Amino acid sequence: MRRLLRYTAIALALLVAFLAFAAVSAWPNIGTRPDGARAARDRRSPQWHGDHFDNPLPMYSDIKGGIFQIFRSRPGEEPDAPVPTVDSSAVYAAPPASGLRVTWFGHSSMLLEIDGARIVVDPLWSERASPFPWLGPKRWYQPPVAIEQLPPVDAVVISHDHYDHLDRASIQAFNARGVRFIVPLGIGAHLAGWGVPEDRITELDWWQETDVAGVRIVSTPSRHASGRLSARSNLTLWTGYAILGPAHRAFYSGDTGMNDTFADVGARFGPFDVTLVEAGQYDPQWPDWHLGPEQAVRVHEQVRGRTLIPVHWGLIKLAHHAWTEPPERILAAARCGHVDVLIPKPGQALEPTTHPAVARWWPPQPWFTGAQHPIVASRHGNPDDLFAVPRCS
Repeated sequence: MRRLLRYTAIALALLVAFLAFAAVSAWPNIGTRPDGARAARDRRSPQWHGDHFDNPLPMYSDIKGGIFQIFRSRPGEEPDAPVPTVDSSAVYAAPPASGLRVTWFGHSSMLLEIDGARIVVDPLWSERASPFPWLGPKRWYQPPVAIEQLPPVDAVVISHDHYDHLDRASIQAFNARGVRFIVPLGIGAHLAGWGVPEDRITELDWWQETDVAGVRIVSTPSRHASGRLSARSNLTLWTGYAILGPAHRAFYSGDTGMNDTFADVGARFGPFDVTLVEAGQYDPQWPDWHLGPEQAVRVHEQVRGRTLIPVHWGLIKLAHHAWTEPPERILAAARCGHVDVLIPKPGQALEPTTHPAVARWWPPQPWFTGAQHPIVASRHGNPDDLFAVPRCS
C-alpha cells in the first residue's frame, strides 16, 4: 500500500509539473482579454450580441463526427517530400512595374504591394500555429523570406486571433520594425499586451475603414469565430478586407464560411484586380467555418474578382484532406466558371494584372472531388438548408 501511495504521489507530482510547464510555455502566446474602454466599445458594435460577437448567419458543426475523426489520418494529408519555395527578397528592391504584386508565403501569410503601399497579411513565421512552442500544427518548410529580408512595411493586417493568423512572435518582430497594425475589434488588447504601442493599433468593425499610405483598408464581414484559449470564445471580432488603392483593388476573405455579404462587398468595392480567398482546411463536419474550394470560386465571382489566388493551404495541416486537394479542386471549379487562377509557389512574387504563367508545382496524388466530398455551407445553421453551389455540366 505504501509503495502504491508513493507511486501515486510521484505520478501526481509529475502531472502537476507537466501542467505547470505547459501553462508557463503557453501563457505568453495566449494574449489579453479586452477590458475597460476597449470592452465597452466592443459592446456597442452591431456585431455584439449578449456577451460575444456573432456571425451574419449561425454556424452548423457536427460535433460528434468531428470528435470521432480527430485522430484519423489518411496518406497524403502532409507532404512526403520537400515543398518547393522561392526566395523573392531580391525582387523587392524595385517596386512592381504594374503597381500590384502579391507574395504568398504559405497558409494565409502574404505581402501585398499595391499602389506604393506595402501590407503584410496574417503573418505566421513561427514553427507552429499553437500556443505551445513544442506542440501543435507544425509548418512544412521554413519561411521563404525572413521578416528581416522584407522591404519596409506600412502595415500588418490581421483577420482574427486564431493561432494560424495571429502569431505573437511574428507580431513582435514587425513591432520592432515600427509597423502599424490594422485589426478587428478586440484584437488590440492582444497586441498591446505584447508591447505594441496603442498609437500604432487601429481596430475596425465591419464596414469601417482606415488609410495606409494612400490605400483604403475596409473591414468586411465574414462568418467564422475567434478565441485563443478555446476555439470559439468570440470576444474578439473576425473579418475580411477590401484593400483599395488609387489604381488597384484587392480582396482578402479572411477565414469565413459562405454567407450573403460577398455580393454586397462586390457592389460596394469591386471589381477587384485580385482576390485572396481561403480555400483550404475544410471538412464536411464543419462546413460553415471555411469555404472549401468550390465556394471559394463562388466568393471570387460574387465580389467581382478578376484573378483568384487561393490561400489558407500549403503550410500546415488543420483538416483531413490531401494537402494538394485545394489547388486541384480550385482549378476544376475555375474551369467550370472560366475563372482566372494563379497558384504561386510559396514565396513567389507575382503581378496578377500581367497574367503571368505559373507552372504546376505540387505533386500529383489522389484527392476527392467536390462531388465526392462536397463542402457546402448551411444558410441558417440548418444542415438541411444549404447554399447553392454551381456544378460543372
